[in-house]
Amino acid sequence: MRMSLSQQKLTNLTDLPGVTQAFSSTALMDSHIRARTDSYFNRVRDLVRRFGDCEVTYAFFIRTPVISAPSIMLAWLDSVLAARGCCYSVDLLHAEGKWVGAGEPLLYITGPFSQLVDLETILLQKLGCACVAALRAYQMALSLPKTRFLAMDARHCAGYEMQELMAYAASVGSRAACKDGAIGFVGTANDAVAPFFGGTQGFGTMPHALIGYAGSTLRAAEMFHEQFPDANLIVLVDYFGQELTDALAVCRHFPELAKQGRLSVRLDTHGGRFIENLNPQDSYAVLNRHAPDALRRYRSDKELHYLIGTGVSAAAIWKMRDTLDEAGFPLVGIVGSSGFGVTKCACMADAKAPLDVVGTGSYIPKLWNETYATADIISYAGVPRVKMGREFLFPTFQHAHTSKNQHD
Repeated sequence: MRMSLSQQKLTNLTDLPGVTQAFSSTALMDSHIRARTDSYFNRVRDLVRRFGDCEVTYAFFIRTPVISAPSIMLAWLDSVLAARGCCYSVDLLHAEGKWVGAGEPLLYITGPFSQLVDLETILLQKLGCACVAALRAYQMALSLPKTRFLAMDARHCAGYEMQELMAYAASVGSRAACKDGAIGFVGTANDAVAPFFGGTQGFGTMPHALIGYAGSTLRAAEMFHEQFPDANLIVLVDYFGQELTDALAVCRHFPELAKQGRLSVRLDTHGGRFIENLNPQDSYAVLNRHAPDALRRYRSDKELHYLIGTGVSAAAIWKMRDTLDEAGFPLVGIVGSSGFGVTKCACMADAKAPLDVVGTGSYIPKLWNETYATADIISYAGVPRVKMGREFLFPTFQHAHTSKNQHD
């Protein structure tokens, strides 16, 4: 058996539970594929079977810069063509985790027209959004290289298939950022996709619902620690709008955890208000003390909001850090959440915000039309041919004709 380029370069994701759950035998049935693909591709498959098959090469590209994240797509392709007993080859021009320019061919897939044509719709669904999300995760992690990130995308996804793609993308972008010196994403909030980050379980301590149930922030912390005494304690402190008061109450109640660095407070303040004891004037003052350069150049309204506005701003994070340090709790960590996307992370970096952990799902692409991947056939039976305007797919084309058949 000769291996395709894709097999040689990609992480063996099919060994991970987060991937294999998506490849059930039901999902691979031709009837299911036929129902989920565009009807004109189904018709072409029927037509080619009647008038004669031929070998074709598909070029896949995305119109915006991305980071290559094709493994889920290729694993799905492999499982489908394995069930069909079909030979094919992959020429991966940009290995997983590598930057890809706008419009550059990312990979070529060569095989029988009749076996590939009806897969195009689903292949594109599994490629574009993952590559864009991977770039966003990379940019976020690299903006705050000393901060640990936690992937919290699940609640923002339209079902498990999207969640799997977004978690996989975050892991790809994170590994790329790690190679450039960042800590990156250390885990996720969900067990099902934890293997993408090298774990078996999701991370996280308490939601706001626990504090509402307990009746106070301190009581929620007590209940959690009693139930999970060996776990690090991360306490939400914004439920009652008393971020500083409640943070200090928890620290004073758990002084040993605070001294051991096993206690953190999480800021998730609603965007409609400032944290306790902060206002616009004080926000400017706090940031001018710690990172004056962050305010001494042009800022858009959104950037200014991230720095000194309501919610979890850079000023709010510095205010919490000052409060903890002045009270004698320098080892208590700060976890930030709420809208930490590419721009917000960059603003936090400019403000040198003392964030130990960021929980975010904001690597999910904001403009979904930027995630659209495209595939074009550029060769029929070895003869180069593509629709007018897509000739740019030819220059780097080096068809290796690498034969692939895992089922011999």
